[in-house]
Amino acid sequence: MPYFIYRIKPFNIFEKLTAYDTFKEASSQAKDMRLKEDKASLEKIKVIFADDEIHAVDLLSQVREAGPKGDD
Repeated sequence: MPYFIYRIKPFNIFEKLTAYDTFKEASSQAKDMRLKEDKASLEKIKVIFADDEIHAVDLLSQVREAGPKGDD
C-alpha cells in the first residue's frame, strides 16, 4: 500500500500531491512541503497510508476523537 501526500484546503477539499512506497520518502517530502508553505495558510499537508486514493480520502475525512488524558 502506498503513502499518499494530500493538501487539505478549507472546507475539506482534498488535493492529492503525490504517492510513495515508503514512509521515509513520504514523510521527508511532506516535511519539505510544509516548510515551503505560507505560515498563515489554512491549508495542511498530510501523509496517509491507504489502499488507494478513495480509501485515503475516506480516512482523511473521518473525525478522530482525542484519546484519554493521564490516568483515565
